[in-house]
Amino acid sequence: MNYSAAHEVALEKFRACSLEDMARCSGYSIKDNALIIEFLGQHFKIDYPSGNFVPIQASDSELPIAAEILILHYITNLGEPFEVGTLISYKELPGGAIYIKPFNGRAIDPLVRTFGSDPDSLLKVVTYLGGQSNGLGDVGVTFRVFPRIPLALILWRADDEFPASGNILFDASAPSILPTEDFAVLASMVVFGLKRIKATLSEGIA
Repeated sequence: MNYSAAHEVALEKFRACSLEDMARCSGYSIKDNALIIEFLGQHFKIDYPSGNFVPIQASDSELPIAAEILILHYITNLGEPFEVGTLISYKELPGGAIYIKPFNGRAIDPLVRTFGSDPDSLLKVVTYLGGQSNGLGDVGVTFRVFPRIPLALILWRADDEFPASGNILFDASAPSILPTEDFAVLASMVVFGLKRIKATLSEGIA
């Protein structure tokens, strides 16, 4: 997929917003005329007004353009949504029911493949990222992939009758922060980011 046009549109919106407004509404801090962000265990500064993502630590790898677009969408939403505390599924997002099969294929199925045989490893990875158990399912965890976007990931262990299964839930404030399509991208990135961190923790190099 060619993301160039979407990236340029996101950059234009970034340059049209003030750094102070983006910091206030996103929950990120400002340092040296840049926003300082953490995304799935990696740290970047987003220079203003260029929109360049600069890794802060030597271990931080370059972000794919799809991730940069997603982050730019988040930080340029200058609304101040009130977190509801009620969890909803992807199909409860506007138009989400139409795309639930692709969402499952991009996010839920990889979540179960990666952690379904060892759900406790999901808790280990999310705890490493600053998240915590939420008491849902057999193993349920919640962490903030963005300061204003908590994500709940839930796993049920396999038994004699059913295979392992899972779900990803969002706060009911989600539709006021990002469009539904972005949450499919976000959930997929989160799962594959957790898979990467699981591997590095297993190797003892995270």
